[in-house]
Amino acid sequence: MVCGGFTCSKNALCSLNVVYMLVGLLLIGVAAWGKGFGLVSSIHIIGGVIAVGVFLLLIAIVGLIGAIHHHQVMLFFYMVILFIVFLFQFGVSCSCLALNRGQQVSKRSLFFCLFMSVEYSYFSHILKGNFTLLQFSGHFDTYPGFCERLLNSAWGMLPNKTKVEYELDCCGLLNTTATRTQFDSDLMNCNAPCRQTAVCHTCGDKMLNHANEALKILGGVGLFFSFTEILGVWLAVRYRNQKDPRANPSAFL
Repeated sequence: MVCGGFTCSKNALCSLNVVYMLVGLLLIGVAAWGKGFGLVSSIHIIGGVIAVGVFLLLIAIVGLIGAIHHHQVMLFFYMVILFIVFLFQFGVSCSCLALNRGQQVSKRSLFFCLFMSVEYSYFSHILKGNFTLLQFSGHFDTYPGFCERLLNSAWGMLPNKTKVEYELDCCGLLNTTATRTQFDSDLMNCNAPCRQTAVCHTCGDKMLNHANEALKILGGVGLFFSFTEILGVWLAVRYRNQKDPRANPSAFL
């Protein structure tokens, strides 16, 4: 049977769903391992990763069963759900790759602020409370420099900022006019190794640069997997419209 026929399409679709199953199990395993060893303290992050892994595992099982039995209904729902996931993931991945430094601190970069709370679990409980409060009041678009204000607010409430400064080798959060007093106080009490040198960067700049690099990696990986999803949709459509050569020739497709 040449590639592109019934058997080839079936084997390709089964192989793709097996890979999705392995990725789903890997996500669940990594999340459980990270929680068990205390690498991630936020239960919301762990729960989110496990939920994504379970969702991917279920979709892969539906696709695998549909491919093995050539089940028309299961293949239909599989390719519809996979196409919706592709649209969402493709959009998010492009947004991650297109986000620049200026947009990171703009009032509309709520996704970046959420990402920062994930990257630095020191901030997560404070940021979560601020997001809930601002979302309830409905003033997302009326706060200029929303992300910067949110991080400044969290930094001022942080009890162990000295530990953060020492680990990141930086002093203070952001050296702006609005936070000059707080920054001068942080600089005087900072014990980071960079104080022994002539240059000491702010922690805000280091976090923004690190998050920007992580967003690029996240966007690239997401873009790669989004193309595998559209490949799965194409295989499912092609395989669904093919007739099983072992079936009754007089049966409907």
